[in-house]
Amino acid sequence: MLPCTGRIDEAILLKAFEKGADGVMVIGCLEGDCHYVNGNIRARARVERVYRILEQIDIGPERIRMYNLSAGEGSKFAAFTSEFVEQVVKLGPSPINLARQREAQVS
Repeated sequence: MLPCTGRIDEAILLKAFEKGADGVMVIGCLEGDCHYVNGNIRARARVERVYRILEQIDIGPERIRMYNLSAGEGSKFAAFTSEFVEQVVKLGPSPINLARQREAQVS
């Protein structure tokens, strides 16, 4: 648990994929409305770096997304979550999970 998305680190995001996540959503407060001043802007920069890493290692940058919402935007959260889950389902299992499945079949 983090007090602010500004505390999220690229390693944490990449670890989620290593541990088996097919997609990762980061939800931060609205830009300009961060209790920690610019934590959500730092988080966005980190998510963008992970986006580029996923692109370079052929996992797919579309498997990570960041949204900025206020606590009172539950319907937006639900819509963004549904949209992202639908996208990840269309993409299928991450290449990491596919490789693990192939490895398990060979063993």
